[in-house]
Amino acid sequence: MTGATGRVALVTGAGSGIGAATARLLAARGMRVVVNYLRNVRAAEEVVAGIEAAGGRAMAVQADVREPAVVERMVEQVRATWGGVDVLVHNALIPYAVKSFQDMTWEELGGKIDAEMHAAFAVTKAVLPAMSEQGWGRVVFISTGLSRQPRAGMIALGAAKAALEQFARYLAQELGPQGITVNIVAAGPVEDTRMGSVLDEEVKRRQVALTPVGRLARPADVAQAVAFYTGEDNAFMTGTTAVVNGGMSMY
Repeated sequence: MTGATGRVALVTGAGSGIGAATARLLAARGMRVVVNYLRNVRAAEEVVAGIEAAGGRAMAVQADVREPAVVERMVEQVRATWGGVDVLVHNALIPYAVKSFQDMTWEELGGKIDAEMHAAFAVTKAVLPAMSEQGWGRVVFISTGLSRQPRAGMIALGAAKAALEQFARYLAQELGPQGITVNIVAAGPVEDTRMGSVLDEEVKRRQVALTPVGRLARPADVAQAVAFYTGEDNAFMTGTTAVVNGGMSMY
């Protein structure tokens, strides 16, 4: 990745799964990586230790991304150590109910949409000043194919991620003149993640059967798409969605 050395990347929810894989890959490509986590400090420190053992640079920072004041403190801590954030990968998974609409309360549906957008708003607001000042930035939001392809019981997640994706497109339109790109990586079912753990074995078998590549995604597959969007040379793609699902659905 030409010129990536020294860029500072903040990856939210980076203690495991897609976030951890992304943190490792961006560090391997020369970025200094902030491993954000909510509760599991040991997991985050293991990601940092692995990056450092491979010759990379990383730091773990605890923050609940739903709390704007806490997010501001996290970004200030990063700024004091390494300077402004150049790359934001917003991956943190906000909890959600898995149930039908008929069984769902407004608090479960509306609460998920509110928390999803509140987190995206807070982390983006916090990193934008430094990106705008230097006229360069990369923002990547992690989404899911459920934003377009419904599946039983997943209305809260799908509706929230659909809102997130449109938010990203509006940001792309507004921030493009400032040299900041905003893109979306929409993953299909991913092994070794909390979302993937919702699927029982029979559902997994059916989904693999529908996937031309013949398997579910792995966190590293999603990380590759994220890294592509964060590239120094990838300056002309913004407001786009990379669909990482092995061809399970094509749109």
